[in-house]
This record gives sequence, structure tokens and C-alpha cells, in this order.
Amino acid sequence: MNGVITGREVATNFRLIWREFGWRCLLRCAGAVLSRRRRTFLEIAWESRHS
Repeated sequence: MNGVITGREVATNFRLIWREFGWRCLLRCAGAVLSRRRRTFLEIAWESRHS
């Protein structure tokens, strides 16, 4: 287990991410997946809360 977020995880948890973390976090997750950047969900959620 490496903790890197995948497109499948974003797709299956779309509503949960949007409801609990907001559209900004959802867009950052999608951007990370599309750009193939190796990021964890915690990094993205933390960034979204503090920007």
C-alpha cells in the first residue's frame, strides 16, 4: 500500500469527497489523477483546506 490516490478511488468516492471536502478538493483530486502526479489524498485535502 503506497497511499497514492487513483482515478478509481476518486470516481467511486465522488459524492463523499464533494460533500465532506468541497468542490476545490474534488477538482484537485481530479487534476492530480489526470496529471499522473503521485499525491496522497491527505496532501490534497490539507492543501484545499488551507488555501
